[in-house]
Amino acid sequence: MRQALVLAASAVLLAACQPAVSGLGAAGANQGTDPGAGARVEAAAAGGWLTKTTLRWQWQLTGPLDLTVGADVFEVDAFTTAAAEVTALHGRGRRVICYVNAGASEDFRPDAGRYPAAVQGAAVQGAPNGRPGEKWLDIRRWDILQPILRDRFQLCRDKGFDAIEADNVDGYANRSGFPLTAQDQLTFNRRLAALAHSLGLAIALKNDLDQVDALEPDFDFAVNEECFRYDECDALEPFVTAGKAVFHVEYDLATTAFCAKAKAFGFASMRKKLTLDAWRQGC
Repeated sequence: MRQALVLAASAVLLAACQPAVSGLGAAGANQGTDPGAGARVEAAAAGGWLTKTTLRWQWQLTGPLDLTVGADVFEVDAFTTAAAEVTALHGRGRRVICYVNAGASEDFRPDAGRYPAAVQGAAVQGAPNGRPGEKWLDIRRWDILQPILRDRFQLCRDKGFDAIEADNVDGYANRSGFPLTAQDQLTFNRRLAALAHSLGLAIALKNDLDQVDALEPDFDFAVNEECFRYDECDALEPFVTAGKAVFHVEYDLATTAFCAKAKAFGFASMRKKLTLDAWRQGC
């Protein structure tokens, strides 16, 4: 994330078994062991909630979750959001995206001890999207990371989330502490997409704009931070052309500086504070 976001040093893990509400995935991507994943993916494709360009979205990772915000889609944290809150949002007709840090370890998470020191590199803090407690991961070590990430994605499914936003999926373009290549990143990101689809969950491509052309077919929608501030929004055109939703946020720009442009692109856009609490200004 492009923010100096500080999450609590301890997370509340409240997991309750809920059937996954449909997720929209790429055809042929369901390569996991769940026999119902394909059916859920196809059901979501028919519903098309990730293809609407008029969706309002809310992204909240800190503070008490405000279920009353007038948005169609909520993105909330995998660990600190209770299954009952996901169920409550569904009861209000909302879709719910699960925030998961995939490309960096976080020392404040309950599963932090599962990451060996050998796969943890430079601190993400200091990069544009860093926050305290994060370290870039050696994404080449899928043998180590896959079981951890599968459990995180499974947590999202068990709580009833519809989709996943996998964060920090551009380590190759940062000073990660590892000699990561663009191909390493493509391989890792595609593995994330296949893993989500195997559980019947949709998945977003978060930022990583330089690889949008290559990765759009593998991902179901996009989440972007500050593309208007950095004059990068054209890079998201493949998602728009494919009829896939783009959920976009700006932090520093006033809504008058980007909302009209965002609507012209077909983005679901809003302004947020860096803290990602309940406050929002929608377009």
